[in-house]
Parts: sequence; structure tokens; C-alpha cells
Amino acid sequence: MSAWVVVDTKITNPEAYEKYKALVGPMVQKYGGRYRARGGEIDVVEDDLWSPTRIVILEFPDINAARKFAYSDDYAPIAAIRHANADCTVVIVDGVD
Repeated sequence: MSAWVVVDTKITNPEAYEKYKALVGPMVQKYGGRYRARGGEIDVVEDDLWSPTRIVILEFPDINAARKFAYSDDYAPIAAIRHANADCTVVIVDGVD
């Protein structure tokens, strides 16, 4: 069953964030993930709890693959680039059949 990594990103340093974008794609693929949405247009229908900025959605084969990606030692230095240049909320969501 697929799992999803959902990221809301407020980029604070767009120029430096480009390095993160260049490095993260191959890392997502390495762990079996693929992009389903990447910073496209957002239509906020209701916002009682959340006002998203820039949404990225990744699909992984299962929740274990998503967790392996998110918590991997080889992703950590790439994530550090994101942390330095953006404010983010990241959640992993288990899919349904």
C-alpha cells in the first residue's frame, strides 16, 4: 500500500534552496519515491487549521520506504540544506487500498 510524504514549505532563501532541489530528486528515486505534486497552484478550500504555502507530495511504495527516505543518513545532509533555507512541515501518511 502506498504512503505519502506531504511537505509544506516556506522558502526563506530561494537561491540557496535551488541546491536542495537539485539534490533531493535523485534521493527520492533511490528510496522508490516519486513526485506527485511539486509546488504547483494551490486552491485552499478551507483553512481552519492550516494555511499552506508551497506543497510537495511524494509517493512511496509503502510507509517503511517513506520512513527509510525521511530518516536516512544519506538524506540528512540534504535535509540540512532545506532546514537552513526554508521553514517546513513534513508528514508521512499511510495510504489506503
